[in-house]
Amino acid sequence: MIIKNATFVTSAARAEQFLACEKPMIAVCGKSNVGKSSLINMLANRKNLAKTSATPGRTRLVNYFDFGQFMLADLPGYGYAAVSKAEKDKWAVTLQKFFERSQELTHVFVLIDIRHGATEDDVAMMELLNYYIVPFTVVLTKADKLSRMRAKEHAKKIADSIGLTRLNVLVVSSQTREGKEELLDRIESALAVRSEQEDIASVQTQETREENIQKSEGDL
Repeated sequence: MIIKNATFVTSAARAEQFLACEKPMIAVCGKSNVGKSSLINMLANRKNLAKTSATPGRTRLVNYFDFGQFMLADLPGYGYAAVSKAEKDKWAVTLQKFFERSQELTHVFVLIDIRHGATEDDVAMMELLNYYIVPFTVVLTKADKLSRMRAKEHAKKIADSIGLTRLNVLVVSSQTREGKEELLDRIESALAVRSEQEDIASVQTQETREENIQKSEGDL
């Protein structure tokens, strides 16, 4: 997969502002300062498509980007201690409302800092995704901060701690671009699965329509 012209589309502060579109939707979530903006910029091959901030907890909106073959939603970062409880509760509601529209989601990437492992907030996020039956992959960021050997060890330890196989855990670095191709491959696979599901649903809808027509004709 090659990303050529990724663009910012809009931001949403409330559920009624969430974007509805025909393109498949990929979402990115994670703790504040885990590197979501840097990862989005790496995928887009642009430096400042997603704005990075030196102050964690600044992303309070759902930001939408058009990546051509799919839409990408950058979700508010969670788990930043300096944010008030009221603000945290507001973010939690926003995230839950977003995932309630799970039928519109193709895949979610849960970003975790490879140096620190999964926190309670990360585990809660994965439980939320499982509850709404949303396919997801864990992406371990900032791999450049560790040696290749230590990164491998941390990846296995984190995968074991959250009950996932290594196939569902990717290791990336926005600085060195390590893992970028694997991430794009995962997106491409998710899009293919979504397309196949839509084709099956279309065939089933057509078959149901034809059965109803035949039944109606038989009742005449």
